[in-house]
Amino acid sequence: MKAAVIVFPGSNCDRDVKVALEASIGTAPAMVWHGDGALPDCDLIVLPGGFSYGDYLRSGAMAANSPIMRAVIAQARRGTRLLAICNGFQIAAEAGLLPGVLMPNASLKFVCKDVLLRVDSADSPFTRNYAPGAIVRMPIAHRDGNYFAAAAELDALEEENLIAFRYCDAQGTPSAAANPNGSARNIAGIFNRERSILGMMPHPERLADARLGGDHGKAMFDGLMAALA
Repeated sequence: MKAAVIVFPGSNCDRDVKVALEASIGTAPAMVWHGDGALPDCDLIVLPGGFSYGDYLRSGAMAANSPIMRAVIAQARRGTRLLAICNGFQIAAEAGLLPGVLMPNASLKFVCKDVLLRVDSADSPFTRNYAPGAIVRMPIAHRDGNYFAAAAELDALEEENLIAFRYCDAQGTPSAAANPNGSARNIAGIFNRERSILGMMPHPERLADARLGGDHGKAMFDGLMAALA
């Protein structure tokens, strides 16, 4: 399995993802600069977290139009798996690879803490190592994580089982109190219709090693290794 991590000015989780991927797949991913025009041969592309281009205009808006994104969009539309984390989710939405938008948190404040997530769909290469309905813990760190989409788009995500994760309480209930940013229907992560793209606000790479305080994120990278090997 070969992976590529896209690096933008302002990325701050690109190396975290590199470490997590290398621990699971055994080889270091290619680190691809935003100004490059082509991608190396790869089975997985990662858009990492951070604050690309300083979050000017809208979070992810400028990065979605960077030179490398033409290649990323083309590869993703051909079926190459794409994992878009936090700012990466914002970029993927701005690039039209996923429905909806990421708006400022309902509190209008930056939120940085661990949250609980319910696995709503384990039917993907990204979530295959989680049991349906499992409750996992991952960190968030964002100001613009409030997922919004039109009612018809939200209904389609529900009907097609394309919601990967929801913010939940310890009993697995997606309550308002467990929603850290105001996201519609407590959505924390979604797939495209082909399940080849996952966009999520929480950071699996930040809890991918027990020495970091937990390894719920490692299951995702191990699952991708098994699915794409």
